[in-house]
Amino acid sequence: MREPRPGSDLFGLLAEFDKPERLVEAVKHARKAGFLAMEAYSPYPVEELSGALGFEENIIPWLTLAGGIFGATFGYGLQLYTNHAYSIEIGGRPLYAWQSFMLITFEMTVLFAVLSAIFGMLILNRLPRLHHPLFDIEAFDFANSDRFFLVIFSNDRRFHPKRTRVFLAHLDPVRVEAIEHTEQPE
Repeated sequence: MREPRPGSDLFGLLAEFDKPERLVEAVKHARKAGFLAMEAYSPYPVEELSGALGFEENIIPWLTLAGGIFGATFGYGLQLYTNHAYSIEIGGRPLYAWQSFMLITFEMTVLFAVLSAIFGMLILNRLPRLHHPLFDIEAFDFANSDRFFLVIFSNDRRFHPKRTRVFLAHLDPVRVEAIEHTEQPE
């Protein structure tokens, strides 16, 4: 168990588990104890984990819908403006024939919906993040292969370094480590 250095800024505490079931149980116990600011890491999706964490992601579909509506409005409005400002009569076609506007309107709907979903996801996940304090923990490399991790962040209202460490140790993890903020050289 690595202790934080004196005077360091604590980011959180990391508990390592060897089985996904133990991680899910640890998350459930942490939620029951009142911890809210936590994150779980697994090398593959664990079915019950998002429910145990209380993760209810619903903003991306709304961002996608808003982007699609904006794209449709923008595409249709641009065509209306263009036909009005630069009107050309071709073969007796009406100036505002909505049927001929649908292809561009559909394409702009899809384009803006996809872009808003991608950029919304990147912003909400705070990406691209080139460095994270977890990357300094040597054991965290196993999160890609066969280990499961629970992090309780220090900004949680119930977080206390010693009491939280004891709480995590009672969950019977492989190890508990302190995560410190590190300054990155410029």
